Amino acid sequence: MTFDKAPLRLRFSISLAYDVQPGGADFIFNIHAAQTAAQRVVHEQLNVNPFTQQQLFTDPATYSRYLRLQAQPGPLSIDYSADVDIAHLEATPGSIDQVSIASLPGSLLPYIYPSRYCESDRLLAFANAQFGHMTPGYYRAMAVRDWVASHVAFTSNSTSGTTSACDTLLEKRGVCRDFAHLMIALCRALNMPARFATGIDYGADPALGPQDFHAYVEVYLGGSWWLFDPSGTAIPMGFVRLGTGRDAADCAFAMIFGAASMSNMTISIAPVAGAGGTMREPVHTQDALSTDSGLPGLQAPQRAFAA
Repeated sequence: MTFDKAPLRLRFSISLAYDVQPGGADFIFNIHAAQTAAQRVVHEQLNVNPFTQQQLFTDPATYSRYLRLQAQPGPLSIDYSADVDIAHLEATPGSIDQVSIASLPGSLLPYIYPSRYCESDRLLAFANAQFGHMTPGYYRAMAVRDWVASHVAFTSNSTSGTTSACDTLLEKRGVCRDFAHLMIALCRALNMPARFATGIDYGADPALGPQDFHAYVEVYLGGSWWLFDPSGTAIPMGFVRLGTGRDAADCAFAMIFGAASMSNMTISIAPVAGAGGTMREPVHTQDALSTDSGLPGLQAPQRAFAA
């Protein structure tokens, strides 16, 4: 396994606008870049208009960062931007073995259980019929990714917030979160811990629409979490991790408690020159990629703080 010689630097911005109804509303956002040993936030800026008291909390288990605020009736805008350095761990796929259940760290056990949108218990027979004959390890996870990509059609606005992995298997269509849920459920049915991750759809075909949030998969193999994009719509090397969890229920970019509606969303992301003055473009690669392990020189993750 090797680290990139120089971190990849990406600059992104997220602008959200809401109309808050009488009575006001509480918001919890998950739009900040996660701070991990391999993903370092070089610079970030948050503007909330009109200004209101904010709290920023970092989950000590996943490093997901949650912005909490209370808004009064009227328009509300949230603008967040960041420059992020990502140091990918790269490995030859054939060198990554599956970790036995007995050897898994205790903190990973929730990622082998069924969850709200990933009913792995209902897919045990199907998963073993399709993939049970394969040697456990990265190639089997990749086979699951490829099967989902080839059997589900990417269809915008074709599913809802209640669509589960089993629904997607039957309907054979969905958006990125549906592809992710199905792959996660199948991996868990094969005893591979898998989790849901959110970022931005770097490299997506403009024909699919404006730049958007993106859902992808991380599978725990050989001691690290490895990136997979079963929808195939974006470039994994360009994923800036925002949130991680068991499924989409843990990773909504915005939760609203009260009456409010979104009036606008604008997202952009692009590579920029890093500390050495060199700009690296994210590309598709045959190597396995992980942002789970650290690179010397990158800062340790921040646990929790308020702003």
